[in-house]
Amino acid sequence: ISAVADAQGLEADPAAPRMLEVAVDALDIPAVLPFWRAVLGYVDDRSAPGRLVDPEGRGPVVWFQQMAEPRPQRNRLHLDVDVPHDLAERRVADAVAAGGRVVGADRAPAFWVLADAEGNEVCVCTWQGRD
Repeated sequence: ISAVADAQGLEADPAAPRMLEVAVDALDIPAVLPFWRAVLGYVDDRSAPGRLVDPEGRGPVVWFQQMAEPRPQRNRLHLDVDVPHDLAERRVADAVAAGGRVVGADRAPAFWVLADAEGNEVCVCTWQGRD
């Protein structure tokens, strides 16, 4: 592989990330896992319970870290999940049916803000309704 890369004039970048995972802190992992499975369109990782994977193998692994107690002011980031506009409302409905709730829909169909049972937020986004 190195010889082929050299012949092509390619250079290795050892500082580049090799893998990206997303960790969600949770007090009750079984309560929030179905929401994240639905909103991301992911499936259970058969090799590691409590982890979700993209069935197409494109997106990062999402895993859940067990918390012992709530940590106020801790959730300072959220995910944006871009989906085709004709699938967005179904994705939102599936996430709500899986234990989530709609936090904001005033910018739909550009995006809906959802939260899992513990308040961790995610936006379901489309290209529609954007500048």
